[in-house]
Amino acid sequence: MTDPSATATPSVPDALAQRLPDDKDLVLRVMPMPADANGNGDIFGGWIMAQVDLAGAVMPARIAKGRIATVAVNEFVFKQPVSVGDLLSFYASVVRVGNTSVTVHVEVYAERNPQDLYVVKVTEAKLTYVAIDDQGQPRKIPK
Repeated sequence: MTDPSATATPSVPDALAQRLPDDKDLVLRVMPMPADANGNGDIFGGWIMAQVDLAGAVMPARIAKGRIATVAVNEFVFKQPVSVGDLLSFYASVVRVGNTSVTVHVEVYAERNPQDLYVVKVTEAKLTYVAIDDQGQPRKIPK
């Protein structure tokens, strides 16, 4: 007779299971709700993009010490679908600070299945924000 535990498969393949990063700044944590899901039960990509834009703006706003605007989404990759009930954690790191702009890398992790908790990276993106003045014109970032 075979041992059932020897053939049991884990709920998540080891290749997918990850940990929340400790070398990046946690800038946002949110749980998507049913109104954020499409007809198949997956969270809308546009909703995730909006949350990434909010999370990505945190560090550039601090660096620019004022008003900023999203000027470019340089890269955006959906790695795994997101579901209602996933607890999403958004981590950011500064890639580059220019004269008027700041580029950040945002990684999004989902904590899933509270009974047998595991973490997967669901999205990552690189965005560029520009510091702007009261008239919406680019301004120098203070040193």
